[in-house]
Amino acid sequence: MSIEQINLVKTDFPQSNLFNYLPKFSSIYFKGQALEHVLSFSAERESQECGVLAVTIIRKDENFLWDSTRDLLDRAVKNAAFATRGIYTFNLLTFDLHKENNFKFNHNELAQVLINSSLKLRVGEQVLIKYLSMYGLLQKIGDESWGKIVFKTSVEIFNDKPNFLFALVSRILKTVEFAHNPVLVLVNDLSTFPLYDPANEKQKYFLDKLITEQAKNSIEFPPEVYIQDRHGVRELLSRTVVKKGGA
Repeated sequence: MSIEQINLVKTDFPQSNLFNYLPKFSSIYFKGQALEHVLSFSAERESQECGVLAVTIIRKDENFLWDSTRDLLDRAVKNAAFATRGIYTFNLLTFDLHKENNFKFNHNELAQVLINSSLKLRVGEQVLIKYLSMYGLLQKIGDESWGKIVFKTSVEIFNDKPNFLFALVSRILKTVEFAHNPVLVLVNDLSTFPLYDPANEKQKYFLDKLITEQAKNSIEFPPEVYIQDRHGVRELLSRTVVKKGGA
């Protein structure tokens, strides 16, 4: 089966909370998961191919926010599957937990969007689904007289351990060691009390050391690591504040 991937730049996806504060790209294609919970995209910026690895995280004691959201999404997907014909995958790319609430989110409305979109797809085709702040990719992978939608999510739950952020970034950077093209890493922290603390000198020291060492292993381009949370968006290597919290 050949996959007809869509250029996400031609959709509303660059305005999503996942990509809104990253550099501007001329193309973005979803590739799947590079690691568990880590979304992989191929992109082009200033005529240069690059990779984007994005992971969304939330503290374990705030996991009830994600659980309630996932339950609503899962209900919408299951309801839609009853009214479709064929086998589909639905990859959740991002959803702003703090922007939407259960009163705005209507799982029946989302189910209808999925149903309407599924009717337009042939095997191998995909379409971006946008509902409120949710973005996902629906793809048809087979023709059947019955309906099935495989729902895929990528949110990592973490305990409040001082070395978690270091271990997470290290694990991701290991996958792009000696990369020939630029790589951007985005850690999207949904927690009310974010893991990254600019005032924590010990945390800052170890992250700086990790990224500097990775830069030495880069063939040509040092990695760009972005931390996004309620306090804003920062690029760690250049120490650039892309967006201040509350803006």
